[in-house]
Amino acid sequence: MLTSLNPLSKLMVCCIWLVAAVLVFDPRFQLAAILAPALALVVLHRTSPLVLLALMVPFALFGFGFLTTSLLFRQESDFALRMARESVLASPEFSAGVTLFLRALACGMISLFFALTTDPGLFVRALMRHAGLPPRIGYSLFAAMQLVPDLAGEAQQMRLARAMKSGRRLRRIPGPFELVSLVIPLLAFAIRRAGRTAIAMEARGLSPDGPRTIMNAPAFHGRDGVFVALALGVLGGCGVVMTM
Repeated sequence: MLTSLNPLSKLMVCCIWLVAAVLVFDPRFQLAAILAPALALVVLHRTSPLVLLALMVPFALFGFGFLTTSLLFRQESDFALRMARESVLASPEFSAGVTLFLRALACGMISLFFALTTDPGLFVRALMRHAGLPPRIGYSLFAAMQLVPDLAGEAQQMRLARAMKSGRRLRRIPGPFELVSLVIPLLAFAIRRAGRTAIAMEARGLSPDGPRTIMNAPAFHGRDGVFVALALGVLGGCGVVMTM
C-alpha cells in the first residue's frame, strides 16, 4: 500500500514530520513521531520489527551521545533546558537529554519510513517529471544506482582472484589491509565506468535543452491525497494533545 503512493507525497509528509520533530521539545511528541511511522511500516508495509530495531541502532547510538552529553557534561542548549523545565520529567538535565535522544530516534524512524517504502528509481522519475529535476542529474543518479552493486561485485571478483592466486581460503569479512588494497583498483574501475557512462549519455543526445519523454513516472492519485490528509491529521492531533 505504501509503495504505491507517489514518492513526492511521502517526501512532503516526511519533511513536515521531520521539521515538527526538530522544533517540538516534548518527549511525548517524539514518542508519537517514533510510533506512528513504525506502526505504519509494521502494519501496512509488513516490515519486521526486528529489521526496524536493527536499522535504528545507528540512530540510537547517535541519540545516546546527546543523552550522555546532557547528563555527564551538561552541554545542552539553553533553549532545550528551558523547554525541558516545562515537561513532566523532574530533572532538567535528564529531561533535555531524553528529549534529544528521542528526537534522534524520531528523525531516524521518519527517514526509514521514506527509505523503506520508496523505490529510488521511481523517486528520481517523479523528481524529473513533477519537480523539474534536470535529466542530466536524473540519469547520473540512475548510473550511480547501477554502479554501487557493480562495485560490490567487482570487489568480490578481485578477492576471489587473489585468494585463488595465493591458495588460501576466502574470508567472509575482509580485513583492514585487504580493504585498503582494494581502494585503488575499485577507484580505477569507478573512473572507467564513469567515463563510459558519460560517453554513452552524450551519444544518446542527453542535452539540457532538448525535450525528453520520461517513461514510467509515477502520477498523483486520490490515495496520495488521503495519505497526506491522514498524516497531517495525525500530526495535528499530536499537537493538540501536547497542548492539553
